[in-house]
This record gives sequence, structure tokens and C-alpha cells, in this order.
Amino acid sequence: MSKRRVVVTGLGHVSPVGNDVATGWANLLAGKSGIAKITRFDASDMACQIAGEVKDFNIGDYISPKEARRNDLFIHYGIAAALQAVADAGWTTSRAWTRPESASTSAPASAACR
Repeated sequence: MSKRRVVVTGLGHVSPVGNDVATGWANLLAGKSGIAKITRFDASDMACQIAGEVKDFNIGDYISPKEARRNDLFIHYGIAAALQAVADAGWTTSRAWTRPESASTSAPASAACR
């Protein structure tokens, strides 16, 4: 069986400044920051109590609850961004989301507390 290469030339975005390309870009241009006090866990005993958390994200907009339970939150973000990129590229398929043999996403991340 020969393998074919597939290149998706589309954009997808899930980050603390927005959960889609349009929102993220608009918030960046407006100078909005996604950095705020940590809300996902009690960070009161930690030296750093701020972080960039993704807010108002619903993985159910992208995959089934059953598939979502099989993956961690950071995987949800990658799946959502990848599916947004596929849609942005104009590629459509009649198949529901299935676990791919391999996938690749690129997301820069950095954090610092001093």
C-alpha cells in the first residue's frame, strides 16, 4: 500500500486569547491578553498565580462525548485547532471524526513567573 502525503493549508486557533482564528486575531490586534489569575485549580500556595488558560471552550463542538473522554484537555485543543484548519482549507468529508493513524499540530507556548 502506498502512502499519500496530505497538506492542509488552513488556519485553526485555540488559545487564551480566543478559540478560533477570527477571535484570536481580533483580540491580539486589540492588545488583549489571555493572561489572568489561575482559575482551574487552587494556586494560592504557588509562587506564580497567573497563567494563560483557554476559556469558554467546548470540545463537544468538535467531537463526540465518548471520543472526548478518551483524551486529555490539551489533546482537545489540538483536535479543535486541526479541525478548524481543515474547515478553513475548504476540505470536507462525509466521515465523522475518527482516530487518525498520525497527526501533527504546531502550537507555540511559553510562560514565565518571576
